[in-house]
Amino acid sequence: MPLEAPLAPVAERVADLNRRYAHHSASAVLEHALSDPQVGSIAMVSSFGAESVALLHMVAVIDRSVPVLFLDTEMLFHETLAYQRDVAERLRLGDVRVITPDRDALFLNDPDAILHRSDPDACCALRKTRPLLTALAPFDGWITGRKRYQGATRAALDFFEVEPGTERIKVNPLAHWHRDDVQEYMINNRLPRHPLVAQGFRSIGCAPCTAPVAQGEDDRAGRWRGRAKDECGIHFVEGRLVRGAA
Repeated sequence: MPLEAPLAPVAERVADLNRRYAHHSASAVLEHALSDPQVGSIAMVSSFGAESVALLHMVAVIDRSVPVLFLDTEMLFHETLAYQRDVAERLRLGDVRVITPDRDALFLNDPDAILHRSDPDACCALRKTRPLLTALAPFDGWITGRKRYQGATRAALDFFEVEPGTERIKVNPLAHWHRDDVQEYMINNRLPRHPLVAQGFRSIGCAPCTAPVAQGEDDRAGRWRGRAKDECGIHFVEGRLVRGAA
């Protein structure tokens, strides 16, 4: 049998993927990402937050066996934990992996669970970034639910991007969707809503660092309100928080 040609560098593959799928629908981008050899083995990372169910449903329709990584920081709302179990059961997701922080690291760095008060970046790194990096190690890429409309730092989001500091590809099938697109998809498919949405939460993370947002505010205005921080810590480069469009 002929040997397979080696893959091009990840930046070249991402540029090619964005060219080839530039005018495709979200579901088509997702379906191709799950089968295109340029992407490789892939998992989905989901917060099971305010809008997560739309993309989770889309994945379930295509392939219920896709690994779904759920980060339980041990500081989530009880409503999120219950919602995660309900959605996974309703969609019959076959491979949901609940990722938790390292016990020894928590004991050494945040034994009283108050690190978020003094250093939220360090808390995110401890409870989200490092556990996620470990969970993603076997994969060539991962699927996110990020969208351009969610804030200025995401305004130029493409379907495919290189995860900074790695050889992994991030896939953003809903990058071009607007809030109305998500709501319409959820209504048309009769998908359950996160119970905190009715209380004014439009972007839902850990309980101590998430607040409701007012009418007209950015969706993520309730995350780390009053702090110079706008990303959860999943988007780090070599252990450092990536801000803005970097």
